[in-house]
Amino acid sequence: MNMTHLPFAIFGLPGGSEIWLICAVILLLFGGPKIPQLMRGLGQGVGELKKGLDEGKKAFDDGKDEKKDEEKKEEK
Repeated sequence: MNMTHLPFAIFGLPGGSEIWLICAVILLLFGGPKIPQLMRGLGQGVGELKKGLDEGKKAFDDGKDEKKDEEKKEEK
């Protein structure tokens, strides 16, 4: 068994009634007016994460390209 799926193997994914219970708890904790602000903040966080991952991937790829260029120069 893959260790990354271990928590889901133990507890299982939430079904319909569990999702309703989670939504009710969130509504009680944050209240109706705060939920749109919470979701907006969550969306902005996900957007920043994606942007950071893209920048990191680009920097990593640029570093690989520079390394290849240096290797080609050393071969000559």
